[in-house]
Amino acid sequence: MKNIRTSLMELLKSGYCAPRIANLAAKLKEPSTTIHYNLRQMEKDGIIKTYKAVLDYKRVDEGLCSFVLVNLSPDEYTDPERIAKSLAKLGNIESVDMLSGEWDMLIKVRTKDTDEYYQFVRRVLQQKGVAKINTLNSLKQIKTEFVEV
Repeated sequence: MKNIRTSLMELLKSGYCAPRIANLAAKLKEPSTTIHYNLRQMEKDGIIKTYKAVLDYKRVDEGLCSFVLVNLSPDEYTDPERIAKSLAKLGNIESVDMLSGEWDMLIKVRTKDTDEYYQFVRRVLQQKGVAKINTLNSLKQIKTEFVEV
């Protein structure tokens, strides 16, 4: 059988998952039709944006999780979202958040190892408007996306 794991994982990470309605119905002791109706309503109302798989990142060669604090150059304060959206397009980025306080952005990035992370940092520092970064590496993740690991 053809091995499509890599392609499949990319789709699962980006939101190509479906809820297991039968499992939800059993857990909540409600009919499947009630679960389905409520999920569709929450999707329609924009409460549910997507469904996504929670992966064991060590097993897919993305075991280094880093949180990158970003400061923008003063001339870029007028449009920080433009820079955030530009950074979000870089590979390996799981999330980009705008911050208040000493730092302007927080990026969560997953890479295979420090060599791959170094290449990522080089790409971030080349982005127009990025003045300074500070990295915090995760030593062990206990909970992610509301799921204990």
